[in-house]
Amino acid sequence: MNFSQKIIIYCIFGFFLIFIFFNFLFLNAPGDFPSGTILNINQGENLRSVSLKLKEDHFIRSRIAFEAFAILYGGEKHIVATDYFFENKLPVFELARRISEGERHLAPIKVTIPEGFNVVEIAETFVSKLSNFDKDKFLLKAKDQEGYLFPDTYFFFTTGNADDALKSMGDNYEKKIALLRGEFLTFGKTEKEIITMASIIEKEARGEADRGFISGILWKRLKIGMPLQVDAVPDTYKTKGLPPNPIANPGLSSIIASIRPQNSPYLYYLHDKEGNIHYAKNFAEHVNNKLKYLK
Repeated sequence: MNFSQKIIIYCIFGFFLIFIFFNFLFLNAPGDFPSGTILNINQGENLRSVSLKLKEDHFIRSRIAFEAFAILYGGEKHIVATDYFFENKLPVFELARRISEGERHLAPIKVTIPEGFNVVEIAETFVSKLSNFDKDKFLLKAKDQEGYLFPDTYFFFTTGNADDALKSMGDNYEKKIALLRGEFLTFGKTEKEIITMASIIEKEARGEADRGFISGILWKRLKIGMPLQVDAVPDTYKTKGLPPNPIANPGLSSIIASIRPQNSPYLYYLHDKEGNIHYAKNFAEHVNNKLKYLK
C-alpha cells in the first residue's frame, strides 16, 4: 500500500470518526431522553425558549442542531404550540420535524356535556377532563351565557382551556340555532324567552314525548296569567312570568319544543315514580293524580 492510499484510508476513517462523533454529540437522542412523557409547548413560546426547554428536559443534546432543523422544516416562527407525546427516543431532526409540523401523537380528549347541565356542572365536567381548565375563569365568563352553551360531545387537545370550551360550545349553539331563528321570529317571543322556556322544559321533561305537551302547558299558564309552578324553579310558585334568565343549557329537542308547543286541554302534569307523565285539565284532577300516582 503506497503513501497516497494510506492517506485516503486515513481520511475516510477520520471522516467516519467525525461523523460518529457529530452524530453522537448533536443528532442522537440523549441517553436519558424522557420516553413516554408529554411535552407542552405554550402559545407564544419562540424557537429559543423551546430549544432551551428541550435541552433542560433532556430531549436534545444540542440547541443549535434543534434550532437549525426547526428553521429548515418550518422557519424560525413555525413552532406549533400544543402537547406532544414521545413514545420513544427521537433524533433531534425528527423531534424538530414533529414540533414544526404539530405532530402530536396524542388522541383528542372527549368531553360530553349532557343536556340540561348548568354552567357549574359544565365547569366541573371540564375540570375532570382538561388539566389546563380554569374553573373560576370559566364561571366568570360563562355567567351571562347560561342557556347558550350547547350540550354536546366535544373533542379538545390536552392544552384545552376555559376559553376553548366557551368558544366551542358557543359556536356550536350558533350553528344549531341558525336554522331556527326564522321560526323564533314567527313564534313571537324573544330568543331569550324561548331559550329560558327551553331550559325549563329540559328540566321538567322525562322523555321526548313529554316536551311538546309540557311546552304547551307552560306557555298556556303564562298566557292566562298563572304562575308557571315548576319544581325546577321554586320561585315560579310565587312569581308570575318566566325566570329572568335560562336556568340551564337546553338541548335541541327542548328548544324545538319551546317554539312548537303541543296544544292540549291540559293545565297540569306530574310524573310518577317510574317517570310516566299524567296530565290534568284542572286542579281537582291534578290533586287526584297526586293521590293516585305519588303515594
